[in-house]
Amino acid sequence: MTPSPPHTEIFIQPSKRWVGLDVAELWRYRDLLIILMMRDVKLRYKQTALGIVWVVLQPLIAAIIFAIIFGRFAQLPSGNAPYLLMVFSGLLPWNLFAGALQRAGNSLIGDTRLISKVYFPRIAIPLASSFSVLVDFAVALVVMFFLLLIEGWPLTPNLLALPILVVCALLVSIGVSLFFSALNVYYRDFMYALPFVIQVWMYASPIVYTVEIVPEALKPIYALNPMVGVIEGFRWALLGSGEFPVVPLAISILFGVGLFIAGTFVFQRVEQSFADVI
Repeated sequence: MTPSPPHTEIFIQPSKRWVGLDVAELWRYRDLLIILMMRDVKLRYKQTALGIVWVVLQPLIAAIIFAIIFGRFAQLPSGNAPYLLMVFSGLLPWNLFAGALQRAGNSLIGDTRLISKVYFPRIAIPLASSFSVLVDFAVALVVMFFLLLIEGWPLTPNLLALPILVVCALLVSIGVSLFFSALNVYYRDFMYALPFVIQVWMYASPIVYTVEIVPEALKPIYALNPMVGVIEGFRWALLGSGEFPVVPLAISILFGVGLFIAGTFVFQRVEQSFADVI
């Protein structure tokens, strides 16, 4: 009788790189990333009567409500632009950030069966959820240009800065969402805390108001909010209002890169046990 071959155990686990983002591996799974992105977009408006029209209605209705409450009743200043344009230009990057954070933060919980049965880079799930919001952003940006056309507002070369601002907003949102999505697997409390965090963060950002009304003594602390530079940058690019926010935007970029690296590091450390816990 021939002896049976020795039993071999193979363990598959993430490598111990400090950052943990294997770009080459993500590139190999790019088709899966695209499939997950398109799935998120389709599921978002599945079985709705208006479908993709909600992408237009949601920010537009919110901007009109804010314009009535804060622009008409509270008489908040809007700089040299109509209040509706001011608030919509702020909602553009905010909805990109908040939408990516909300969907990516809860993405792992929604894909428990996929995680427990198939191997793939787990970070693809929150990344796909974040990138899927770009579809909503693109449609809302078209609405913004339509509003500018109606108001007769001139377009300037400042628009060339938009891609950098979009990347910065995504870096911040992905960095924060990687924290939430990873911790959400172990403590579902984060799933309930996330909407509250987003709501508080919104009013701590210059969306319904301009930075000018912030007291001078608080502006250095206020500028530490990474979305301040992004939102002010969007207003500068779309409305040509004020000067280019060099310092706030530099802070936003630094925070965005830092949050992305830190979020990826935390995700890499804890993803080894996702399939067991989830």
